[in-house]
Amino acid sequence: MTETPAAIELRQVSKRFGERKPGLLDRLGLARPPAVTRAVDHVDLHVAEGEVVGLVGESGCGKSTLGRLAAGLLAPSDGEVLVGGRRMADMDARQRHAARMRVQMIFQDPYASLNPRMRVDEIVGEAARIHGLVDAAGFDDYVCAQMRRAGLDPALRHRYPHQFSGGQRQRIGIARALAVQPQVLVCDEAVAALDVSIQAQILNLFMDLRQALGLTYLFISHDLGVVEHLSDRVVVMYLGRVIETAPVEELFGRPNHPYTQALLAEVPRMGARHKTYSAIQGEIPSPLHPPPGCHFHPRCPHAMPRCKVEAPQLKGIAIRHLSACHLNDGS
Repeated sequence: MTETPAAIELRQVSKRFGERKPGLLDRLGLARPPAVTRAVDHVDLHVAEGEVVGLVGESGCGKSTLGRLAAGLLAPSDGEVLVGGRRMADMDARQRHAARMRVQMIFQDPYASLNPRMRVDEIVGEAARIHGLVDAAGFDDYVCAQMRRAGLDPALRHRYPHQFSGGQRQRIGIARALAVQPQVLVCDEAVAALDVSIQAQILNLFMDLRQALGLTYLFISHDLGVVEHLSDRVVVMYLGRVIETAPVEELFGRPNHPYTQALLAEVPRMGARHKTYSAIQGEIPSPLHPPPGCHFHPRCPHAMPRCKVEAPQLKGIAIRHLSACHLNDGS
């Protein structure tokens, strides 16, 4: 682990959906076994204070679930979550509340993440008012300040979400998150639903806020170009597991895991003329029935018998560069 203090840390965290407590039918042997989705499978994640970590992978790999675990919106099935170096499980109710305020989430869909029945001033300022960060007398000025910080005209604060464009709605979501004075933002595909020109504006806003407020980011995206531009370090997930992590220059310059290599091979580059692009062979398996051993082995061109039975562990292959592949063992 790096010596830099962790803003968020997840230790051997797993999340399974569909689990239930045994009932009478189970005890009698009459119940069907539940269909359990293994969304996140024993993941370690460390996000240092002031760092921007990009979390990438195909749809269905568990990125969003991991982000919700980091933000405290989901409780892990196994493992532990630490905020500011302290275990959530060791905190009392007041401390746990403060930890959850410290980490806020920006959602993918700016149309679905805002209450259509609330005016923008209520959306942005309600949480700050409820949690005692602003009183009734200062409410309006506080909301105006948060809107300016997110690049919105405070004169529009009495309008409803449907009266704004997609980019403006995402800025409202950012202002809402900033209103509770967080230290960490978990951005779940925060620009994926926006036009390219608007994406650039929102990304620049994130970087400006990082400088102005000293924010830490966990930036979840399937867009490797955005991640390369934004991140200090990149974490690659595949079917619920972290399979590689490295500083952004190291990962994009010397990818190690076959899955990471395949992902980066399909990123369009300005100088790559007359190149034929093709998707990674095969489809990502179902998290209901993940393959044994290395989850990537059914699609890996370098798979060997060991890969089918033994899950590789993350191992250091260079400074701050970890990869989970049996090829690194020379066997």
